[in-house]
Amino acid sequence: MWTKIPILLPENNIFLIFAVTKRLYVIYKNFTALIPGTTVEILDQDSKNVIQLIIAAYNNIRSKVELTVWDHPEEISLSFTATCQDGKPRPGLRKCADLKIGDTVSFNVSVEARSCPPRGTDQSFTIKPVGFKDRLEVAVDYQCDCGCSRKAQTNSRLCSSLGTYNCGTCHCEPGYLGARCECQEGEPSTMYNSACREAEGKQMCSGRGECSCNQCLCYESEFGKIYGSFCECDDFSCARHKGILCSGHGECHCGQCKCHAGYIGGDCNCSTETSSCISDDGQMCSGRGNCVCGRCQCTEPGAFGDTCEKCPTCPDACGTKRECIECRLFNSGRLADNQTCQRLCKDEIITVETLKTEEPGAVLCLYKTDNDCVMKFTYSEHASGQSILTALKEPECGGGPDALMVLLAVVGSILLVGVVLLAAWKTVITIHDRREFARFQSARSRARYEMASNPLYKQPVSTHFVETDFNMYGKSYNGGVH
Repeated sequence: MWTKIPILLPENNIFLIFAVTKRLYVIYKNFTALIPGTTVEILDQDSKNVIQLIIAAYNNIRSKVELTVWDHPEEISLSFTATCQDGKPRPGLRKCADLKIGDTVSFNVSVEARSCPPRGTDQSFTIKPVGFKDRLEVAVDYQCDCGCSRKAQTNSRLCSSLGTYNCGTCHCEPGYLGARCECQEGEPSTMYNSACREAEGKQMCSGRGECSCNQCLCYESEFGKIYGSFCECDDFSCARHKGILCSGHGECHCGQCKCHAGYIGGDCNCSTETSSCISDDGQMCSGRGNCVCGRCQCTEPGAFGDTCEKCPTCPDACGTKRECIECRLFNSGRLADNQTCQRLCKDEIITVETLKTEEPGAVLCLYKTDNDCVMKFTYSEHASGQSILTALKEPECGGGPDALMVLLAVVGSILLVGVVLLAAWKTVITIHDRREFARFQSARSRARYEMASNPLYKQPVSTHFVETDFNMYGKSYNGGVH
């Protein structure tokens, strides 16, 4: 029954959402690779976030386009190239995410034949976007026969008149062999050994065949096919990965792996698929590494994780985790607006009354909220690889100042400054006057004479005496005039 589920669900445009606890998240995450269009979300112990999980999963499904292939013939291989909303072609990618209404994406599908089926075999396959009713039916027509086969020449001179020349090859009559039918069965083989050595000193037919009529007849092997002009090639001596020839993603040709579309490397173990390297925020390896063989190689010091999404010591770690603190604890910030909080923020968040910053390996982060409070939290990594955020239940806010006290303090400060300036001015004026008066007294004491002995000084009052004789009524008067 399980083998039918991955087929029936996408065929009927049914999307499967796994809402599981953290303990089972990794197991169900692996199931999503087997069933196209499925998502996994972490469910709280009390299941209170089930509605948010459905909304987040719906938004994720609605913003993603992924191609699936049905009835894929074994004789062909398919390779996909996706051109998403940024306009850059990405080989090996068959889906585009974070799409909005009006965005246009395109997919290029290349078909390559690995082998030819029996004649008259009709083959086809279907390409279908997950969740859409539209589908593309592709009919495969193999061209395995060459047009030159219609011009075969019997008893051709090119075949020593002992065979049919067809498409550059001689098909000799019974009893004759050789590239030109120049040899007859039963003749001594030593007559035609000169062309069976790849180079002087090397074994005849590379030690894996017999020389007959200047041609090597290669031995059969239980491991595979031996072929080549000197039996130098085979289809089983190529590189292996975990015991599998060419990692199961290529064909062995003469000791070298010819990789299928979407794989590279000496053993075809390196996938060119980059979808597994895209982090939840849409960046390649979270912008901290390079995608090599379908896996992220983190280049920024301190970064780790499947998509280099974990990096406690990176400069932007606090800024990245801040958005999760805002949306998960306070339902605010950028992530709360577009309802992607549950999808992007899957770290465990622990709220405490008092934050301990002495924890080893923990990075202290803080930021200023809209109401001028300070939010503090620490970011650390558990031994299991899970990110843990420890945050205060509420931001730290200082008490607001009393307006009346602030006004009285300002007025008092102005008055105090005025009194101090006035006292200083009075002190300076007093000192200046005293100095001037002392200077005046000193100049006065140094005078050489008094004002009365000054020859230039003249009294304002003068006295004159006039003598007259005045006899009236028998009296005599003699006086002075001032």
